Formats: sequence, structure tokens, C-alpha cells
Amino acid sequence: MPPARTWYVYLVRAENQALYCGISDDPERRFAQHRSGRGARFFASSPAQALVYVEACGDKSTALRREIQIKKLPKKAKESLVLARAGLASAAPSGELSCPS
Repeated sequence: MPPARTWYVYLVRAENQALYCGISDDPERRFAQHRSGRGARFFASSPAQALVYVEACGDKSTALRREIQIKKLPKKAKESLVLARAGLASAAPSGELSCPS
């Protein structure tokens, strides 16, 4: 049996400063897809600019639940997540946070 893949919740900042939330087992690859126009329709009006937040969640189910939680947050709370990641990036080698249990 192949090892289980880790799934992630991520936030991408669009050119218009909006934040897009999604999940992937490879956030860097998914961000590249968003930048190339092969990602979400969300970026049709304002291109993806930066991958600003990544949170490791273990399995896909946990990542989906966390994505829903984040999408329900007001923008100010999402911006706080981005700032928290920026503060941890210098302390943690990967700059990733972990999903709460």
C-alpha cells in the first residue's frame, strides 16, 4: 500500500488583493496551475499573485473540513492567518502550519 499523501489547505492572493482558499496534496503545483490559467475560475478576473498560506491537514477529509472553516471566516481573520504564517516562516523550516485536531 502506498504511503498516505498529506493534504493541505492554502490561500492564494489575487492581483486585486482577494484571498482564494483551496486544498491540494501539492500546493506549489496547484499555485502554478492557478498562475497559468488552468486553476479556478476565481482568477479569471484577477490573476493569482502569491501563495500566502499553507496548512498541513493530514488527509483529504480533514483538509476539506478546514477549507470550509476558513472560507466562512471574514477577510480580516483570513489576513490574520496569513500574518501568522509569515511570523512562523522564519521559525519553521517549511513555513507550514498544521490543521487543528
